[in-house]
Amino acid sequence: GGVGKSTITTELALAFRHAGKKVGILDVDLCGPSIPRMLSIGRPDVHQCDAGWVPVYADAQKSLALMSIGFLLEDPDEAVVWRGPKKSAMIGQFVSDVAWGELDVLLVDTPPGTSDEHLAVLENLKKHRVDGAILVTTPQAVSTGDVRREITFCKKTGVRVLGIVENMSGFVCPHCSECSNIFSKGGGEDLAKLTGSVFLGSVPLDPLLSSSIEEGKDFMQSFPNSATFSAINSISQALLSSLQND
Repeated sequence: GGVGKSTITTELALAFRHAGKKVGILDVDLCGPSIPRMLSIGRPDVHQCDAGWVPVYADAQKSLALMSIGFLLEDPDEAVVWRGPKKSAMIGQFVSDVAWGELDVLLVDTPPGTSDEHLAVLENLKKHRVDGAILVTTPQAVSTGDVRREITFCKKTGVRVLGIVENMSGFVCPHCSECSNIFSKGGGEDLAKLTGSVFLGSVPLDPLLSSSIEEGKDFMQSFPNSATFSAINSISQALLSSLQND
């Protein structure tokens, strides 16, 4: 929790879109749906069509689609206090009753842990091909220890680990661009070596990325010359290459 899974999901989706892909984001973090805000999508009405719910599009070209429980709550401050079966039923609807159309990539943003939501996603995606999981960690050992358990979950459920991303890997000074290691360094890469996983790359703590996320702006479009752009773009290209080679 708190390692930036939703941030990485959002930036990968934007990077894929800029690479010419049609992308969907399924936000199954039912208790903390933050991606609508990160994409500057308010609380639009969710419409029905013959094939089910119509996803909400983040752009006029309809190349980035999103479905989140955040669109279904009357009050954005409302707490979702649901037991496991109700969560699982909601996720089942998100998977089977949303008219995603033809997508190149569907990213599923999950909450922390290895519980009902994760099992419900896998159960409902059985009839589709699941390419694998991207695991996000921060450099320090307390985070990599949690992610090691996620890797064990993936092995037990037969989900391929596409790779590990180390987020918040150093702080980029907005004045001199020097990178300082706040949390420590290299935990994600060490974990990848230890578990035989692919290390996809490191994304620094960058005030430009933070402000873009807070304001719902497209960081990938706004700051193409930044080191953080290069890091995210490299990760997205590695993932697209991996998926195309399968």
